[in-house]
Amino acid sequence: MSRLFLRDHLALILLQPVQWALVLLIYWLDGYRNLAVAFYAGLLGIVLCIGYLSFRYVQYSSYYKRLADRPSSLDAIMQPLGHAPVAEALQQLLDNQYTLMQEQLHQAENQQKTHMLFMNQWVHQMKTPIAIMDLTLQEEQSMPYTASMREELERLRQGLDTVLYVARLQSFEQDFHVKTVSLTSIAEQAVHEHKRLFIRSQVFPELVGNRSILVQTDEKWFMFMLGQLLTNAIKYSTGPTKKVTIRIYVDLNHAAVEIRDRGIGIPKTDLKRVCDPFFTGDNGRQFRESTGMGLYLVKQASEKLGHELQLEPAVGEGTVVRIKFMSWQHAANM
Repeated sequence: MSRLFLRDHLALILLQPVQWALVLLIYWLDGYRNLAVAFYAGLLGIVLCIGYLSFRYVQYSSYYKRLADRPSSLDAIMQPLGHAPVAEALQQLLDNQYTLMQEQLHQAENQQKTHMLFMNQWVHQMKTPIAIMDLTLQEEQSMPYTASMREELERLRQGLDTVLYVARLQSFEQDFHVKTVSLTSIAEQAVHEHKRLFIRSQVFPELVGNRSILVQTDEKWFMFMLGQLLTNAIKYSTGPTKKVTIRIYVDLNHAAVEIRDRGIGIPKTDLKRVCDPFFTGDNGRQFRESTGMGLYLVKQASEKLGHELQLEPAVGEGTVVRIKFMSWQHAANM
């Protein structure tokens, strides 16, 4: 605060010696030679200048303190700046700007809520015709086009789920419920839901590890996270000799579920950005279906649930994606 005050009055402080020297020079050139009176006048001027600066410092102390300190919140900006004229004028300006900002913020929040409501309703409405088309195709399994249409319906269903979870991510705190769940049970459900994709891609799922591990998480969100990771693992390791391993274990007092594929892996140049939204990287150029949202959603959901997401890529050898849990227990201890 004192540094800011000195910087603001530096011109005035530097001007005073120049002014005193100029006045004394004029008196000297006029023939005045009483140096004692001259020095007394100069000393008096110094005292008056220091008194004026001290008065300004006290009067504007709150003003300079607020300018020097970084506010911790928006409400802190509205704290009084003092009763000095400039401080009161600045406070009025800040009040007007804050009011305008609050109005625009409320307007943006209302628009976002309306948009999210529309997206949720639209996704749910689209799921009904998809379910009807799926039932229709089940009755016509003998037709040659059935397999291709069911594949496209599955992609459409996954895309709608992604849109729904992207919308829910904005209000995550109102859309999750943490409880004790079995990692093995959720992994088996995720594999079952993606069995068509496994079969179609000729990739074999392998579930290994400790089957008694229980963790604290949101079952719906964690199921979605596993689904995204399995979809990526299958997509990038298609082939009759490939397999995706889901391993559940405890390491250094942390429970973990690990998904390992034997696909093309993630290039090192893409590793830092692979969890950014809409980033597809080099692999996305080879696989046109990539949206760049899968790992982003998994990363965001992991952080909000208090889990840790780890990636271990090796180009040409596959990728290991690991989710670690801070809170866990064995089923036998319940």
